[in-house]
Order: sequence, then C-alpha cells, then structure tokens
Amino acid sequence: MNMLEPQDWSFPLPVAYGPGRLAEIASFCRDAGMQKPLLVTDRGSQKLPFIATIMQALQNDGLRCDIYAGISPNPREDEIAAGRDLFRKGEHDGIIAVGGGSGMDGGKAIATVATNTINLWAFEYEQTPPDMSNEAPFPPLICIPTTAGTGAETEGTAMITDVERRMKFCTWHPNLKPVLALLDPEITVGLPANLTAWTGCDAMVHAIEAYCVPGFHPMCDGIALEGLRLINTWLSTAVNDPGNITARGGMLTGSCLAGISFLKGLGLVHAISHMVGAEYDTHHGLTNAIVLPAVLKFNADAIADKVPQMAESMRLKDKSFDGFYGAVCEILDNLQIPKTLADIGVPIDCVVSIAEKAIQDSAAGTNPKQASVAEIQSIIEIALTVGR
Repeated sequence: MNMLEPQDWSFPLPVAYGPGRLAEIASFCRDAGMQKPLLVTDRGSQKLPFIATIMQALQNDGLRCDIYAGISPNPREDEIAAGRDLFRKGEHDGIIAVGGGSGMDGGKAIATVATNTINLWAFEYEQTPPDMSNEAPFPPLICIPTTAGTGAETEGTAMITDVERRMKFCTWHPNLKPVLALLDPEITVGLPANLTAWTGCDAMVHAIEAYCVPGFHPMCDGIALEGLRLINTWLSTAVNDPGNITARGGMLTGSCLAGISFLKGLGLVHAISHMVGAEYDTHHGLTNAIVLPAVLKFNADAIADKVPQMAESMRLKDKSFDGFYGAVCEILDNLQIPKTLADIGVPIDCVVSIAEKAIQDSAAGTNPKQASVAEIQSIIEIALTVGR
C-alpha cells in the first residue's frame, strides 16, 4: 500500500487524498462552482503555512477569498452567527472548512445557516430536520482536515456549544454534505507531538466506540476495524517521527475511516467529553483519551463479543477484554496522556452537572450499555480521580 501516491475515492463522497494535493484547491473550488469562497478556520490556525498556501493558490487562479478565523477550540453559537454574517456581507458562494474538529465544525455550522433564515438550533440532531423546500440551497462545502483525529470531513454534522446552557449539541441536515474532502498528509507534518497524540487518540476512540455500537451495520463495522488497524499501526510513528509522511498519511486515512464509521453512532466517552469540553473548554481528543478507560470498564460485559475483532485489528496476542484494555492503556501511557480529568483542570465537584448533561447527549443513546445518571456519575468520578 503506497500512501505517497495521489488517490481519488468516491465513497462516501468524493475524497482527494495525497501529499501536496492542497495545491489543487483552486481547481476543486471551480469544480464545485465556487468563485468567491469563504475560508473558515480556528483562531490557532489562521497564521499557519497551509492557510497561506490555500490563499495563494486561490489568488493565482483568480478566485477571491476571505478568511473567517473566529472559531474557538469548542465552537460557540455566537461565533457561527458572526461567520454567517460575514458570508452574507461578502456575498460568498461557498465555504472551505479548514482545521481540526473545531475549524471544520465551525465551517459546517456556518454552511448550515449561511443561505437560509432558520435558527441554528432548529438543525439540532435530535429534532426533525427543517423543511428546506422554500429556502435557498446550502452552499457548496469543501472540508480539509489539518489533524488526523476528528474525521469530520465526510459529513455535514457539527458539534456546537450552546452558550446559555453550556452544553454541546450536534447540528446537521441530511441535504448538507461536503462536495469534497481533501486529505493532504503534508498539512499535518507541523502538528506538535502532543496535538498529534491527542487528535490521534480522538480517532482511536471514534473507531472503538463506533464498532461497539449495537446493531447490524457491516459497512461501518468494517470501516471502523480498518481505521483502528491504521491508527494502531501509525500513531506512535507519527508522534515520534513527525516528518514521516507515510505515518501521517496512514493516520489521516485512519482518522477519516473512523469518522465515517461513527455514522453508526458513538458512546459514553463522547457523551461525557462533549459536556466537559462545553463546560471547561478542554481539548476534545485529550478529554476522550482520559475518559476512555473508565467507559471501557463500564461497557466490558456488553462488548465482550466485539473485543476479539478489535484486538485482531490491533494485532494483539491476548484477545481477551483484559488484554485489549491493557493495550489501550499502554498506548495512552506511551503517548503521555494524563491519567485523570483532574490532571487537566476539571474540578471534582462537576460530577453531577456533567452526568445530567451527558445523558442528554445523542451519543449516550447508542452506548452499548444503557446507563443511568448515577452510573454516569460513577464513570466520571473514576475518570476524575483514578483514570486508568
């Protein structure tokens, strides 16, 4: 398998993969009908080299582009409103969403409301999607991940913080899909080791949680296992040898596959992590990594039939739950992931409020073992004080 050659895939939507393919962005925009795209990214990415590469490529091809970089690590509804206003005032005709989960979620959420008069929260995942028959079409959307973690580039879903309720909610509409996901592993080379590790753990959690969701979905299950194999194979190398393009390509592909697989659903790791992030502005991938062991132990009896396949994908000799759990914890240790949520500044007294919010998260509903608020409190207490 040569990860250094360009590839064009058509599933689940057009995907352009390969080192250096960011230089083709103007052509991709024209193919999508964009003449004046709005580039949406997070505050931390605005001055990074890949943004300049995109802007220069567009300028060289005669395309006009503005940048909106007002997206926080945990995107907020007011930031989406500001981006929507900029899209309209600038008379833009498409969106390029660039970044990790936050940058892409911000761009996708702006695309959700940019061309219509509907309130963002009407697109909340648990509600009936709004009728768009009397609204303008959603703008074309290109997603470009800059981390190998979130896997958010092949769907229109976005996790946004409701400022008043201090909770995260997923927004989406079935008619909003990216017209292209652009996977260029060269973009991820400059990512610091800790962020490579944290985002890589996010991808690993996606694959594990998606595969463990109950129900018959062989496509998502197969994709989750292949994503887990790639992540397990390349994560350590990507962290320790950051210039290794093959490792970066393996991680970017594995992350994308893990992101596709959670169309099936996620679990309590994400339900808890979403609310911790909304409340305390923690890094999503890091929070997931810390919460994962406690949730695995809670789910142990419910995922007994899933563990051997995951262990096989990770090439583990011991395919028991204890062998799998031990291997996951060893990965977290080797990546220097903190042991507990308290280690990253989450206060001990948050247990009740986070549990009451987490049970309302859509990911809680697809956890392999249904949990009460009291059981979620127990999981959070373990993640806060014991960890792994």
